[in-house]
Amino acid sequence: MKHVEFFEELNREDVAIAGGKGANLGELTQAGIPVPPGFVITSKTYDQFINETGIFDEIMDILDATDVNNNQELQQAAKDIKKIINETEIPDEIKIVIIEAYNALCRKIGKENAFVAVRSSATAEDLPEASFAGQQDTYLNVKGEADLLKYVRKCWASLFGARAIFYREENNFDHSKVYIAVVVQEMVEAEKAGVMFTVHPSTGEEKILIEAAWGLGEAVVSGTVTPDTIWVDKANGEILDYQVSEKNIMFQKDPEAGRTVKIPVPDDLKKKRVLDDEEIAQLTELGIRIQEHYDFPQDTEWAIESGNVFMLQSRPVTTLGKIAGEEKGEEAERVIITKGLGASPGLASGKVKIIKDTDELDKIQKGDILVTVMTTPDMVPAMKRANGIITDEGGVTCHAAIVSRELGIPCVVGTGDATKILKENKVVTLDGNKGLIYEGKIIEEAPVKEVETAGPTVVQQSILTVTEVKVNVSMPEAAKKASETGADGVGLLRTEHMMLTTGVHPKKFIVEGNEDELIKVLVENILKVADAFYPKSVWYRTLDAPTDEFKSLKGGEGEPYEHNPMLGWRGIRRELDEPEILKAEFKAIKKLHEQGYTNIGIMLPLVQHPDELKKAKEIAREVGLKPQKNIEFGVMVETPAAAMIIEDFIAEGLDFVSFGTNDLTQYTLAIDRNNENVAGLYTEKHPAVLKLIERVINECNKAGVKTSICGQAGSMPSVVEKLVELGITSVSANTDAVATVREVVARVEKKLLLKAARKIMQE
Repeated sequence: MKHVEFFEELNREDVAIAGGKGANLGELTQAGIPVPPGFVITSKTYDQFINETGIFDEIMDILDATDVNNNQELQQAAKDIKKIINETEIPDEIKIVIIEAYNALCRKIGKENAFVAVRSSATAEDLPEASFAGQQDTYLNVKGEADLLKYVRKCWASLFGARAIFYREENNFDHSKVYIAVVVQEMVEAEKAGVMFTVHPSTGEEKILIEAAWGLGEAVVSGTVTPDTIWVDKANGEILDYQVSEKNIMFQKDPEAGRTVKIPVPDDLKKKRVLDDEEIAQLTELGIRIQEHYDFPQDTEWAIESGNVFMLQSRPVTTLGKIAGEEKGEEAERVIITKGLGASPGLASGKVKIIKDTDELDKIQKGDILVTVMTTPDMVPAMKRANGIITDEGGVTCHAAIVSRELGIPCVVGTGDATKILKENKVVTLDGNKGLIYEGKIIEEAPVKEVETAGPTVVQQSILTVTEVKVNVSMPEAAKKASETGADGVGLLRTEHMMLTTGVHPKKFIVEGNEDELIKVLVENILKVADAFYPKSVWYRTLDAPTDEFKSLKGGEGEPYEHNPMLGWRGIRRELDEPEILKAEFKAIKKLHEQGYTNIGIMLPLVQHPDELKKAKEIAREVGLKPQKNIEFGVMVETPAAAMIIEDFIAEGLDFVSFGTNDLTQYTLAIDRNNENVAGLYTEKHPAVLKLIERVINECNKAGVKTSICGQAGSMPSVVEKLVELGITSVSANTDAVATVREVVARVEKKLLLKAARKIMQE
């Protein structure tokens, strides 16, 4: 029996002997990923230890007599078993092999009595089916033979921590058949470290999530510090978002004592960005390589020392798709108490129970909201009873967050002040998607009378397409039905119905000092759509009502007469002349973004010059929105002018364009679409219209700008076929056409793939 295996001798198939952590480190080493060198004390060595020393039966007897749902019993059992293991002498045969391996590692590193990290690695840990992350211990900056043996024993003992015992019971793992290996690895004296998920840990989106802090990674994985949070687009490496946190604590090696110590972060680093763009790019490249190697999304740990990036761990992401059921509530009435980071998705309500010490865990009853500075391993039984978890500290990739997702419990971390602001026994609701804490219980909303729509009953489609199939929404009351189509988002949310149904001209709200009331109307209506589709994107088109539609409203008496309102004072041209209305719309969207509805984008109608886009972005910035940074900004291509100079719009900066083919057709062909005398000449399939669309798609694809269609043509199969062939990013159809359009898109995509494959074969 081999007591020790070096990383170079191990691969992912060696979980039984090296544990999940050890096997993965061996696999990464063999794959050429930069990993600090080390070895694994095998699980068979642990098995020999507990059997030769006669402590196996003693441990099992304690476990058999323990009720794991009784916190006091569980804690005492864990304490007793750990004491037994830590006080039992390691047999000489095992001691000698471990010491020899350590000395060999020191020679390889080129340092006598080198500092090493000693990490537990359970044989049921880091498997795709279940994550035991953080349930066994890690010891850093261990030096010398005596300390190494001491901490190896502590790692063995960690197999019987309270959290680990409880987890195995909950997942039906036999205690007697779970073994533990120990990883001994060169210590990286990290200046900065953290974790990286190769996909969104909750939704599975193809975005890399990196969390970073100063010093050793222990601050991040333990939740001691709220780290910087970075989102990266996997497709192109673009940094989508970088949130700098205030990092007050860091871990590093004490140069004198040689032990890991927790120290304050220097003042000049507390609010400083941890990672530069080059380091983010290196981590992203490594993350992509690791996921491709494993062919499965990975949760990794990393460290940077002297400019060199090292991967310290990789495990499968085990929480994808485990989203707790959400309640629908009266969103407009929600009052936000505090906010943090959404760590485990779902909506949960319950009484606040603030836990300051593990001795208080018994007060957590089924249905409560557990609030604490940071969860610890010993809190898992109480977490299981809770409806939701709220913490002051931590990031979305800390081990506590991972376990919350594993258990399916909504969780918000890194609030900073929840334990101080929230009151004991008060009812709150937490949103683990958006990271928000609301006052009171969010009640189930009454059924809404659905708006009648033409066509057959629509059911959610299971067909997958690369080209997104979105839906047009005019009335917020129809959002639920629209979402049930399985659409990939809302390509057009019309504003007009929201304002017209008030019976009051939007300008009248402004003039009479009732801007807040107008904003409230917009928030309430947009919210219904944004919530129904969250986290899918919703593109809100700013007001585009011709003057004749405003005349009948209170305050509309002064609307000018226009011979052809379709060619008149409407769309962005009107809103730039009356910026107060546009500003109110932007304020409403900003309010929704602050409530976590960041899936809302802005779309400007009837643009004909880039200056209009520039001015609208300036107004958006005035109210606190940041176009192309914290909100998507796009334009409607409805005029030949916009299509002919689309490059200038791209240069000004935008995230997407959407074809309004109804207007684009009538303006290109000089045909009033409402005039029955020329209606027969009106067609979106006219070569001139299609050439304009093709030109825009080509230029946007070159620039990485998304393209879509939201006009009536987006519901016409023959036009959709052409658009997919041209390379459009998405198609937005009417509710009753979504299913048909998706089938058309799928068929065309298959045809294009087949055509490409045949071409390759011919070559």
